[in-house]
Amino acid sequence: MENQLIGALEAGGTKMVCATGYANGTIVEQTELPTTTPDETMGAVTSWFSKRDIKALGIGAFGPTAVNPSSPQYGKILETPKTAWRYFDILGTMQRALDVPCGYDTDVNVACLGECTFGCAQGLDNVVYLTIGTGVGAGVMVGGQLIHGMLHPEAGHILVTRDPTDPLKEGSGCPYHDSCLEGLIAGPAVKKRWGGKRASELADDGEAMSLMAGYLAQALMTYVLCYAPQRIVIGGGVADHTPIVALARAKAAELLNGYIATPEIEHIEKYIVNNSLAGRQGIMGCLALGAGALKA
Repeated sequence: MENQLIGALEAGGTKMVCATGYANGTIVEQTELPTTTPDETMGAVTSWFSKRDIKALGIGAFGPTAVNPSSPQYGKILETPKTAWRYFDILGTMQRALDVPCGYDTDVNVACLGECTFGCAQGLDNVVYLTIGTGVGAGVMVGGQLIHGMLHPEAGHILVTRDPTDPLKEGSGCPYHDSCLEGLIAGPAVKKRWGGKRASELADDGEAMSLMAGYLAQALMTYVLCYAPQRIVIGGGVADHTPIVALARAKAAELLNGYIATPEIEHIEKYIVNNSLAGRQGIMGCLALGAGALKA
């Protein structure tokens, strides 16, 4: 199996990242295709993979999506704001076009799997992976298994307490919630609050970073208390191009206030960390997912 070529599809709301590689995480080839209409996009994706002799495929899709194999909607996108994609069958489309074993999960779950298999969470079986970019998503592994309950974790939408100094007095960047984590620290909220600026442009603004880190710290405390992970890994454009992870780490320790006394919290700089795979954790996780489908 180690020498068999595996396909990896990171299906995002903006772009589709298609790659081939091996079970050991080696990426052979990679390309990006724009996400437009389902027919146009998936036609281009299936065409790309059909020209490569892959033996299995791992798919990490944007959500919400049905990831439980027992669900009648398994493999389909669900109630996404991208209305053209609602109930589109990504998994079925790829299986019919390629006729190879396929693994299917969310984009953040496969990023979590990538870090657990190849990155800074190797050897751990209880891990939270958080991505902060145009949205906030969470992948959660418990007992060595990615969580698939009635759906998948949507921990980017947990409610946080608004900072009274927040310049964003009304509404948020989330169309569903006025005070969820995504609505207050993801890209749309940053632009709405600071006149169209991107988070990277505010990296040296101490007040802005402190505000965002405060919201992130509240969420981190919740994840620590609810999931008891062995490590929390944070990626995404906002996290990668600002100091909010380090700032939120310190604020989270203050919020916990000594209640959790474990070696992990004692060495919190090694416990709450930036991602380790230079943006490749999603594709590498898809390779691991595809390798698992090949074994099944």
